[in-house]
Amino acid sequence: MTQFDMPTTYDPRTVEEKWYRYWEENKFFHARVDAREPFSIVMPPPNVTGQLHMGHALDNTLQDILTRWRRMQGYNTLWLPGTDHAGIATQARVEEQLAKEGKSKYDLGREKFLERVWAWKERYGGRITHQLRRLGASCDWDRERFTMDEGCSGAVKEVFLRLYEQGLIYRDYYIVNWCPRCQTTISDIEVEHLDKPGQLYYIKYPTRDGRDAITVATTRPETMLGDVAVAVHPGDERYRHLVGKTLVLPLLGREMPVIADEYVDPSFGTGAVKITPAHDPNDFEVGRRHNLPQVRVINKDAVMNDEAGPYRGLDRWECRKRIIKDLKEQGYLVKIEDHNHAVGHCYRCNTVIEPMLSRQWFVRMKPLAEPAIRAVKEGRIRFVPERFTKIYLNWMENIRDWCISRQLWWGHRIPVWYCRDCEEVIAAKEPPRKCTRCGSSRLEQDPDVLDTWFSSALWPFSTLGWPEKTPELDYYYPTSVLVTGRDIIFFWVARMIVSGLHFMQEVPFREVFIHGLVLDALGRKMSKSLGNGVDPIDVIESHGADSLRFMLVTGNTPGNDLRFHFERLDGARNFANKIWNASRFALMNLQDYDPASAPGREAHTLADRWILSRYQVCVQEVTRFLESYELGEAARVIYEFIWDEFCDWYIELVKPRLYRAKDGRDRACAQDVLARVLRGAMELLHPFMPFITEEIWQRLPHEGPTVMQAPWPAYQPGLRDEKAEAEMAVLMEVIRSIRHIRSEMNVPPGKTADVILVVTDGDTRDLIQKWPGYIQGLARCRVQVKPELDQVPPQAAHGVARGVEIYVPLAGLIDIDRELARLKKELAAVEKELKRVEGKLGNESFLAKAPAEVVEKERAREKELAEKVSAIRERLAVLGNKN
Repeated sequence: MTQFDMPTTYDPRTVEEKWYRYWEENKFFHARVDAREPFSIVMPPPNVTGQLHMGHALDNTLQDILTRWRRMQGYNTLWLPGTDHAGIATQARVEEQLAKEGKSKYDLGREKFLERVWAWKERYGGRITHQLRRLGASCDWDRERFTMDEGCSGAVKEVFLRLYEQGLIYRDYYIVNWCPRCQTTISDIEVEHLDKPGQLYYIKYPTRDGRDAITVATTRPETMLGDVAVAVHPGDERYRHLVGKTLVLPLLGREMPVIADEYVDPSFGTGAVKITPAHDPNDFEVGRRHNLPQVRVINKDAVMNDEAGPYRGLDRWECRKRIIKDLKEQGYLVKIEDHNHAVGHCYRCNTVIEPMLSRQWFVRMKPLAEPAIRAVKEGRIRFVPERFTKIYLNWMENIRDWCISRQLWWGHRIPVWYCRDCEEVIAAKEPPRKCTRCGSSRLEQDPDVLDTWFSSALWPFSTLGWPEKTPELDYYYPTSVLVTGRDIIFFWVARMIVSGLHFMQEVPFREVFIHGLVLDALGRKMSKSLGNGVDPIDVIESHGADSLRFMLVTGNTPGNDLRFHFERLDGARNFANKIWNASRFALMNLQDYDPASAPGREAHTLADRWILSRYQVCVQEVTRFLESYELGEAARVIYEFIWDEFCDWYIELVKPRLYRAKDGRDRACAQDVLARVLRGAMELLHPFMPFITEEIWQRLPHEGPTVMQAPWPAYQPGLRDEKAEAEMAVLMEVIRSIRHIRSEMNVPPGKTADVILVVTDGDTRDLIQKWPGYIQGLARCRVQVKPELDQVPPQAAHGVARGVEIYVPLAGLIDIDRELARLKKELAAVEKELKRVEGKLGNESFLAKAPAEVVEKERAREKELAEKVSAIRERLAVLGNKN
């Protein structure tokens, strides 16, 4: 590649494909254990069913920025990628395919069905990793893992067995969250509680002797068929005489006691609560305390069973309607009230979950949570932003046992076998040949699989070879930072901390960098149902990966949600084009550049010293913001440096020296500064926009095979020049002021203005007289510098900048009579519009009826018009002053 063949326009597609292939083929992402300090990240494994969405794009862009930055800093960086088997989601996909063929998983049987799932995984499982490559993710693809690969599966079995032997895994009947559609349990944190309008049904339960009754209130009358008691608070005087009495269950006639329990809230409803231990988690606990029976009346398909008597075979919603009708007809329904309440839904399919008594496998979490709480309190793990520490601790301190069994076929099958002769329970890594208790060979493996999060909880160490003591595990664990969304702190982050401390006796990561969700422009969560999702691959096709990455990071502050705006995406693409055009200009003027013969610092002009100093500030600020995970601020600093200071100021200032320099030494000096700053800017920008920076860096004089391996720019205090910055600030302000006057007065761009600068301060006057070319070149003017002014020039626009008075005589620059006429016409139109708006705001009826935002908009318009009237009058005064 030469620096002379740079295309006139930037084509992201060509550049991105070329450089990613080059990086991957040359193993620049691959990490090997050595003597350097490690920096490691494990990728939150996306579902093997998935494809890249904006949440993935944000999460992986942030990880890639940190990885590329640390790699350039000289760390031995490992970003370990992988995918999750996603039990429920993947099985559902394959079942959907079978349904289209008119089959179910039962038609195939477990073994053939799993063959079908593995085939699906082989065909579609690499889709998201291919898309991550399109994004520019610099993962070590040689180390890619899958949560059901051989190594991860071995780790899962080892963890299960150790916890089982330690008494931390147990099997018991318990109330679980059952999804009738997915046909499996889901954990508490996988239940989404949505506020829904509903009803509160007041039902009368008579005593056995018929002399009294208790009225209870419920939102789920269909569960009354499983009632085994009515509970009241021990201190509730209203019901004290009924405690111990026997009630008769309406509709079914089953007898049950009135019990006293402090769980009951006397202020809610009637202060009496029906107890249904098989269908409510709180009732389950009350039932255990009072040794009550557990009557399950709803099956796993949400259909009423035999215990429901005459309602057997009805869907739960149809059963509710029938029960309300029958209660009303038989005189048991007292009243119905509207009642909004939170209803649990399955996070995966949005079906209303059914609390159900079921025998499941659980992890005893309290003893495991205690070390995980201490690790965060003692600062061994730090959350960024810090506010998420409280959220984590609050959940961990109130943690419940974790139901880890799922009624699926796809996943890590629970490594437990049951003897059909003596009912012995055998936990083992490999299938046992005979029962360890009675010697029988009639053994049957537990049909359930483990919760997907059980395997991903081991991710930071299982992926590095645990339980084997590998060099990678010793070197890269604990990992440096975990980057993840705020929505999976409980699902994943907490469980990794628990697992890491228990099995590695060390935290899994030092810091947890939390980001928010990507929302649409209206602040709504992106979803298929709303049709507001944006496909990152479509964006990469239209704008390029660099533009998508830069847009995502510049809008991001740690922990907060991000709104996706196409206008900001266009702005990021404009930035890429700006970089391309500036680099193209630079490279065209560097064709004869020889770094070895560049003059020293004594040849630097004020502009050279200024840009080198500002570059040092940029290096310092970008590095500081990256260290504190303020990636959006880091991107803003480099953006402002490249766009404003380098492109809009330095390149414009340096053009005369490149085009018309009489002194070859001055041209060589300008080339050297231009090349050094552009290369340094590309190195700073590389973690954010890796593709365009590689393309430009390769065309500049450089050392090494890739910008990825270039040393991260170091702050050089010797190049910081605050005097040059202060002096350039004066000149730049004067230039801006003259440009503003030209714009306001409609001076044609091609006309050179005669400008008088009145400067009373001697140092400022010397500065301007030393560097008049900067002002004259960038403000298109001829400059006269005076210590004072005898008489104000006629028809001269006036401005002040940093103590410098600026006068721009307009005669000869513009047609004054024509401009006066234009301004008068414009003034009349603006005054007319202002009067209309003032009239509207003076109308009491409008103020009373119009929405607040409409009134506010009109007030803002009034202010804008008033300011415009004032500005036009000032211009008319200047042009009308002929003295």
